[in-house]
Amino acid sequence: MQIGAGILFISMDEISIERIDDRVNLKIILAPMEGVVDAPMREILTRIGGIDQCVTEFIRVSERVLPAKVFRRISPELFNDSRTSSGTPVTLQLLGSDPRILAGNARKAVSIGARGIDLNFGCPARTVNKSRGGAILLNEPELVHQIVWWVRQAVPAHIPVTAKMRLGFNDKSRALDNAAAIADAGACGLTVHARTKEEGYRPPAHWEWIARIREQVAIPVTANGEVWNWQDYQRCREVSGCDDVMIGRGLVAAPDLGLRIKAWQRGDDPDHLSWPEMLLLLQQFLEMVEQQLAPKYVHGRIKQWLKMMSREYPEAMPMLQQMRTLKQVAEVRQFLQQAVESL
Repeated sequence: MQIGAGILFISMDEISIERIDDRVNLKIILAPMEGVVDAPMREILTRIGGIDQCVTEFIRVSERVLPAKVFRRISPELFNDSRTSSGTPVTLQLLGSDPRILAGNARKAVSIGARGIDLNFGCPARTVNKSRGGAILLNEPELVHQIVWWVRQAVPAHIPVTAKMRLGFNDKSRALDNAAAIADAGACGLTVHARTKEEGYRPPAHWEWIARIREQVAIPVTANGEVWNWQDYQRCREVSGCDDVMIGRGLVAAPDLGLRIKAWQRGDDPDHLSWPEMLLLLQQFLEMVEQQLAPKYVHGRIKQWLKMMSREYPEAMPMLQQMRTLKQVAEVRQFLQQAVESL
């Protein structure tokens, strides 16, 4: 099967991918979505193309320096110079509240191959916030500063230390203070999800606040939040003033979104991955997830992706309904194969 615009070539016997040359300098970064954008998802999406950088799911640290196997489980790209097989760089993200322990873990991560450290000040999960991780730290700009400072001192100067934050926990009153704390502590980049923890993922994303933060700090700022298509991307960049944009749910729902954005920037009119092509990607994703997760969790990852892509592909929801009762990996594999053969 030949995919339009030279994006992808997929056969039933093997899957090989030809990437279009990305000649646009504006970066599209794949967001670190806990429980969604894991190593198999990063591998699939970066093989399609249009993504310039990834950030791992967070690695939670609290009382000690973790063993190397923990870092490698979350980021198997450490075995490949911190890159996916398509060559896309992967930054490793840490989450915690103890500056010294975070620094020790950052040092350990770099010693086993991490090429960049990102610090999580944005996770809205209640269980994470209860243990003083993620967005709850935005109530303490002084602690945010200490965390970034200690990590920056712990790793070599050539290793980028970046951070991701929301606009606040309950409100936006400390947004500028937190951004300044991160920049002043030595971070070389900041990604801002343009909502508070309380706002969750409810539209709209307040991109105008990212513009205010850009005026406050002297380090590069990446915009994040509510980018689903080319129009959203353009508007996000216009309002925020950012060159680089991080996209999470939009790329999971439409895996070729990054590639299409790059094509539109060049003045091309790209084709969209078709539903038959998505089915073949689902098959490949199943194989990857099988290698990483226990069998009882595999079917849930396939169903999760189907649900998320239903925003872009109306065929996904009926398929998800048909798969509701499937629990065994063999059943899921057979179901997907039958769906492909029926096309």
